[in-house]
Amino acid sequence: MPDNCQLERELELAYDGECPVCRFYSRKIDISEGSLLRVDARSSSQLMDEITAAGLDIDRGMVLRDGDTLYFGSDAMHQLALRSSGQGVFNRIVALVFRSRRASRLLYPVLVACRNLLLKIRGKSRINNLGKDGDDRF
Repeated sequence: MPDNCQLERELELAYDGECPVCRFYSRKIDISEGSLLRVDARSSSQLMDEITAAGLDIDRGMVLRDGDTLYFGSDAMHQLALRSSGQGVFNRIVALVFRSRRASRLLYPVLVACRNLLLKIRGKSRINNLGKDGDDRF
């Protein structure tokens, strides 16, 4: 590989593909440097295996992987906001609101509650990647 070649940094975002808001967010979020690989958490993947091994409940929050680091829930949203391209209204709003760690921590539970309500209305089950006992329906 030539010395002047730099590897583009790739981030991976695990989100719930059955949630319309999660799907919209994952499609619209744009980062300023590198690339963002979107991974539907309902599909089998190496990322989901790592998330489960780390004990992270994907039903409680999305996960962003940057190298060996997994950011969960509000921390994932905060990291994406810090890396946002700021291009377009959506990315500007996300960057403005979620660049604040405090705002991310306050607002993220509301977003998770909206996700759960939307899945319940649509008759969709939880992902249940940790295999918790009980009904996987809402």
